[in-house]
Order: sequence, then structure tokens, then C-alpha cells
Amino acid sequence: MTRARPKAQPVTTLVLVRHGRTAANADGTLAGWTPGVDLDDAGRAQSEQLADRLRPVALAAVVSSPLERCLQTAQALAAGRDGLQVQVDPDLGECHYGDWTGRKLADLVKDPLWRVVQAHPSAARFPGADGEALRDMQARAVDSVRTWNARLPSGSTWLAVSHADVIKAVVADALGLHLDQFQRIQVDPCSVSVVRYTELRPFVVRLNDTGRSLDGLVPPPRRRARRERATAEHALPVGDAAVGGGAGGTP
Repeated sequence: MTRARPKAQPVTTLVLVRHGRTAANADGTLAGWTPGVDLDDAGRAQSEQLADRLRPVALAAVVSSPLERCLQTAQALAAGRDGLQVQVDPDLGECHYGDWTGRKLADLVKDPLWRVVQAHPSAARFPGADGEALRDMQARAVDSVRTWNARLPSGSTWLAVSHADVIKAVVADALGLHLDQFQRIQVDPCSVSVVRYTELRPFVVRLNDTGRSLDGLVPPPRRRARRERATAEHALPVGDAAVGGGAGGTP
């Protein structure tokens, strides 16, 4: 008797892209949902370079956070793809940082909530009437990803342009990590992280890929390292994650 072959399991591949760099990233400001935060020259160049890298990848959909920096990145990545239109999903939007929005990271380090965000983010809710809990941000973002996975045909590859904390939360879910571990993940501007979803489990197949040289992994001489730490991520304590993702580079 011939055994029936098992049915092929649905597979959907998600390409997560953080938006390109902005002036707010470069000067250490937590932009959040502030309107009018556009890509800077470096961010536009990053988007164009990434568009070239992604050219061979067939995409079933390009979905973006509604914020300008993501839309600008997504439009660069969708350009020249036979009329593929950027679709907007607010659930992929930035975390609502409430009263932290628009403030310098170097000042926020002094807020007692900073330590909670670093060490116990599942308990963190940002202050103010529109402040969001990080666990709620993760829930809406993961739900959005799962909804798009179900909407697209099995075998599809689709691209989502979002924000560092949102992408970190989605990757943490795919890795089976508690949200309290998500600060161990780094997501730089215009980086690519890829998750392949199957019926049994997700597989994280790429993380924070910027296509850069590996030279930056070599520690600089001690004297130069001290100078760089004075400005890198705007003098955050060593080991702390830049809320909002920062401007990129080795932490």
C-alpha cells in the first residue's frame, strides 16, 4: 500500500526592516510618534542600498508603519516592483512612549522607569495619557504579523518596515523569549531580520543584517574607546539598550 505523503505545511517568510536613520536617531532623541520625522541623508542612502540588496527577492506585499520615516523607507524598497503598493498598518507603528516622546535618551537614563525598561520591560508602561505598555506593543505587533501571514498565500515572502522596539519584540516572540529578554536583541537602522513561519514554529534565519564590513567588531584602542563611549548612543550606561533603537552600531 502506498503511504499518503504528508501535506506540505504553510510557510510564510517575513522580512523585517527597520527604517533608515533620522536626525532624531543621530542626536539621541526619542522620536516616538512625533510627526514629520524624516530620513536624513544617511537614512536615504541606507534605504537605496537596501533596495538594491533586496532586488532579487520577490515580495508578495510591502507593509509599513504609518510614520514618515518608515513610509519613506518602504517606498524606496517597493520602487520598481511592478506597481507593488506600500500598505499601511498602524499596529506596526512605533511604541507610544507618552511623556518620554521628544526627550533625549541621555536625560531619560535618570528616570527611574529607565531601569524597569532595561531589566523588566514586561512591567513597563510609559507615562502620560497616551503612554503604552511594552507588553501591549508586542501583542499588537505580533497579532499584525500573524494576520498578514494568514492573509497571504502559503509560500509568500513579505516585507514589513517598522521600528527597533517593535521588531525586537516580534523577533523575541519568534525566538520563544520572554519580553524581559528583548533588550538583548539589537536592531540597527535599515537592518534586515528574517523570520520564517511554519505551522509548527517560527525560525529566525537572519538578524540585524546591515551588510556592513565586520571591521566594527574589533574593539578600538582603549583611549579611543573612552572617547567614543562619551558620544556613542549619547553616553548611555554600558550594557543599556537605546530605547527606540538608537542610531546603530556596536553597543
